Amino acid sequence: MRENAGKSGANEAGLDAVWKALSDPTRRAILDLLRARPRTTTEIVERFPKLSRFGVMKHLEVLRQAELVRTREAGRQRVNSLNAVPIRQIYERWVGPFQEFWSSELLRIKDIAETETDTEVEKKLTGKPETSHRQKKH
Repeated sequence: MRENAGKSGANEAGLDAVWKALSDPTRRAILDLLRARPRTTTEIVERFPKLSRFGVMKHLEVLRQAELVRTREAGRQRVNSLNAVPIRQIYERWVGPFQEFWSSELLRIKDIAETETDTEVEKKLTGKPETSHRQKKH
């Protein structure tokens, strides 16, 4: 059991690096660029004219450390490609479970809406007691 906890902790630490890498808009733009096809470092640098080559290379290094980008050498060039596995891991860890939660909540709301009156629906959704808009005549 302790061994699984260690693996889970290591996986969470790896996901922390992915979150950090994804937190920067320039790095997300680089990933979007690589989604279309692998590109050389020079091609990536050319797509970000406001950044220096060194700045782009620093962003690529953060993406490599998070295992979001893989780089291979082809002669004198370095070819960078997207590795979507860490993004999928984030999806499975964080989005999937919440998607199930919201799906069931939306189905519950749909069922309420289809079977009950407007006041009953408002009461169930807000937890407030039923209110009458008409005043009683005495």
